[in-house]
Amino acid sequence: MDSINSLFLLSGFLIALSILASRLSSLFGLPLLIIFLGLGMLAGEQGVLGIQFDDYSLAFLIGHLALAMILLDGGLRTRLKTFRVGFRPALSLATLGVFLTSGIVGVVAMWVFDLTLTQGLLVGAIVGSTDAAAVFSMLSGRGINLNERVGATLEIESGTNDPMAIFLTIMLVELLVGDIGGVGETLLFLIEQFGLGMAIGLGGGWLSAKLLRSVDLAPGLYSLLALALAFCVFGVTSVLGGSGFLAIYLCGLMIGNRPGRHLNFILPVHDGLAWLSQIGLFLVLGLLVTPGDLLEYALPAALVGLALIFVARPLAVLICVKPFFKFRWREIGFISWVGLRGAVPIVLAIFPVIGGVENASLYFNVAFAVVLMSLLIQGGTISLMARWMKVEVPLGVTPNRRGPLGVLPENDYEMFVYQVDNQELDDVPIRLLRFPSGALISALFRQHAMLHPKGSTRLIMGDVVCVIGRTGDLPALNRLFNGDAKLKRERAFFGTFTLDADALMSDVAAAYGLTLSPGEQEMSLGEFVSLRVGGHPVVGDDVGWHGFHWVVSEMEGNRITKVGLRLYQ
Repeated sequence: MDSINSLFLLSGFLIALSILASRLSSLFGLPLLIIFLGLGMLAGEQGVLGIQFDDYSLAFLIGHLALAMILLDGGLRTRLKTFRVGFRPALSLATLGVFLTSGIVGVVAMWVFDLTLTQGLLVGAIVGSTDAAAVFSMLSGRGINLNERVGATLEIESGTNDPMAIFLTIMLVELLVGDIGGVGETLLFLIEQFGLGMAIGLGGGWLSAKLLRSVDLAPGLYSLLALALAFCVFGVTSVLGGSGFLAIYLCGLMIGNRPGRHLNFILPVHDGLAWLSQIGLFLVLGLLVTPGDLLEYALPAALVGLALIFVARPLAVLICVKPFFKFRWREIGFISWVGLRGAVPIVLAIFPVIGGVENASLYFNVAFAVVLMSLLIQGGTISLMARWMKVEVPLGVTPNRRGPLGVLPENDYEMFVYQVDNQELDDVPIRLLRFPSGALISALFRQHAMLHPKGSTRLIMGDVVCVIGRTGDLPALNRLFNGDAKLKRERAFFGTFTLDADALMSDVAAAYGLTLSPGEQEMSLGEFVSLRVGGHPVVGDDVGWHGFHWVVSEMEGNRITKVGLRLYQ
């Protein structure tokens, strides 16, 4: 009984401490995952609490469970429309990119640690893939609004590159212990990992989404049913020989992109589950490592980490992305930098321990050291690099709060809450506002008192406005309530003037005194910019032409609708 009580006490204390310590991330710029790992190490046998934990099998189980939940949440929040620009480059990085990264790092590890080629390649395979927990956490936690091409590529890559890393790790472990099969058997394993993972993940996700949308449950049960169905998909895929991680990510993708009231109850709960999984996973991995052993490998592991960050990852991105896809050099540079390593390499480093590989502690400690370096160096500078590489897009106004009314099963009405920060709305009667036709102001709060708004009611700065509308009304509402500070940032990025993308280039050229080639005369401005970008434009793409930056400011699906005009600076 005492051990159970101690477990509750210690787990509750460590989780609460991790959550409170997360404030250090915003105060000092430390990556959250570093804080969780550090607390785990401090609680370990050579730390303050002296907790002895060396159960690799239990850590392996916890790792699988936590990673599955993190990938499910990542899939739920990934929009299918991002696959338009991110799927192909992400798939290239998730397969060939992991292979190249593992090979380059493996050769360096062989030289640094005086290993055989197979042993060195195992080190490379363990640290070869980016980590979904790290990427999702860093990009969302830092509030970085990347352009869609870069953000989608990084997120999809981190969600789909586990099968290749697992395949390489298991193959090399079996080679070292003498259990390797033939070439045909090995290739079949790789095909099963990707093929079954994709087929069962997409199929199971589609069925799960259909069930969740049709069944009538208490609000709290939708998230539990979604989790249970996703775990079933993970389990079936793994039993049949496929990649459960890829399957559960794709299952979440299918559920999250099927609109319905169920998503309003699923997403908030899974956000908390994903955070709990990250905290628990990194605390356990921190407990598992022994700082004294880690220091023995620190210097050579640092060389491996530097080779990964500054050589292997940039070369893999350059080879896998630049020749085949229309990415700009600054986008290539940022994707190369955000090859974040996290929990996945540490979990993969448990494979040699469980498989009985000689000197298995080397792989675990090297993986841990490389992850620490990646989170500190790459994770700690991600905001700075995003600004330097100019891959950020200004984050416009969004509602302070929003929530469904639960009136309709589909395309439901929502309550959007805005604060009046736009100077242009000060002392303006409500009837003069350019509101979407289907939206209306239901309440107005001024100095903590609720007013009943009428057409003659004049807004003042600081008012809180409750608007009833639909998701399709958001762009117009966001523009209406756009505050002055954010408006200035948008104008600095997109330009002071905005042109309709349907305007003919001949008219644009006449207005601004530009010279066109014969083939450009009949093009629209949107077609012209899309052609110059190289197809698949995203918001934030810019084309330098005749002394101006022509910046994509709005899109509708694959079509450019607005183009900003910014002078060279």
